[in-house]
Amino acid sequence: MIAAIIFGLLVVLMLTGMPISIALGLTVLTFLFFMTNVPIESVALKLFTGIEKFEIMAIPFFILAGNFLTHGGVARRMIEFARTMIGHWAGGLGIAATMAAALFSAVSGSSPATVVAIGSIMLPAMLSVGYPKRFAAGVIVTGGALGNLIPPSIIMVIYAVSTSGAVYFGPAGEKVSSASVGQLFMAGMVPGVILAIMLSATTWYRAWKNNYPRIPKATWAESWHAFRESAWGISLIVIVLGGIYLGWFTPTEAAAMSAVYAFLIEMFIYKDMKWKDVPKVLLISASMSAMILYIVTNAVLFSFLMTSEQIPQAMSNWITNSGINWITFLLVVNLLLLLAGNVMEPSSIVLIMAPILYPIAVKLGIHPVHFGIIIVVNMEIGMCHPPVGLNLYVASGIAKMGITELSIAVLPWLITLLIFLGLITYIPELSLWLPRLLGML
Repeated sequence: MIAAIIFGLLVVLMLTGMPISIALGLTVLTFLFFMTNVPIESVALKLFTGIEKFEIMAIPFFILAGNFLTHGGVARRMIEFARTMIGHWAGGLGIAATMAAALFSAVSGSSPATVVAIGSIMLPAMLSVGYPKRFAAGVIVTGGALGNLIPPSIIMVIYAVSTSGAVYFGPAGEKVSSASVGQLFMAGMVPGVILAIMLSATTWYRAWKNNYPRIPKATWAESWHAFRESAWGISLIVIVLGGIYLGWFTPTEAAAMSAVYAFLIEMFIYKDMKWKDVPKVLLISASMSAMILYIVTNAVLFSFLMTSEQIPQAMSNWITNSGINWITFLLVVNLLLLLAGNVMEPSSIVLIMAPILYPIAVKLGIHPVHFGIIIVVNMEIGMCHPPVGLNLYVASGIAKMGITELSIAVLPWLITLLIFLGLITYIPELSLWLPRLLGML
């Protein structure tokens, strides 16, 4: 009953058009004032201690790094490298766009930033050689989704933060540690590569079936030149992931390193960005960071309310006592998250749902890292379908297409994403193999 009241109040506030972050805060304050004996002073304390986590600092740094790279020429050089490698295949420019999106995702950590950086260059290029606009737009929207799965990923950081700090118990009563940012980053590598291949295969098949035009094969000299030009950007992947794995720095320190590195290569090596552009990039990054951190703060309050009322524990006990196994539970989780993706943006979904679903998953024996990757893939899909799919709106502005037409264009790749979700959900080793191989689990 308490859970129904809390979520009912949250839904009512959201239906008024109120921002989700404010709706979360008002739900907590209303409940604490009128329906519980928890001292209201604890709210102020929780506001500060809730975001007083070292991992959260990674979010603004990754956003800053992504914005430096988006405003510079790193994306253009990665695209040229991808084009020289596979541009002559059937649907080659589309596959090159997906490959470039995978590379750029590994340095930006943001799905919308990937759509902007890759789409603004590749969409006109694909149209200029004769690809239909719907085909080109579908490639860009879903290729950008790789930004959530291929590390570094802001969504992974948010998941790690939202599920840390509490003690959870597995099916045999053993204590289970929450997933770290480093574990999630490594766990996203293999699924990210598999998804890039699946999206590319969909692109190739549609281009081959419809006999879309091809471009001439690049020479080895052109490919080598394109690689040398993009090497500074690609090396950021090695610095971030290699540094985390080798223990040179934590994920948060890696985020700070990536921001400094992105600034240096854009300003002094590629020289695509001028000093007058720096304040604009800093302001945009600060605005985006403040928006996400405000959502995080209110979601921490919401999680505190749920925990104080023992709602996750009650739901966990009810599900385990009802005999529901992990297979059925994960099916329900996927349906719930896909539905939530229709009305909410990813960071809000993770911050609200992860603290509730995570204890149940652990109780059923689902690995915290595997569960995190499942949530991230669901968030990817949510960004590619209406009504609030952020990638759709970003691509709509680039392609000058309506949301309805763009939604139809994305459908073949969206089906591929759903098939991939099924694979990731029920084959845990796809997520756990690499971090286990590296001794991180």
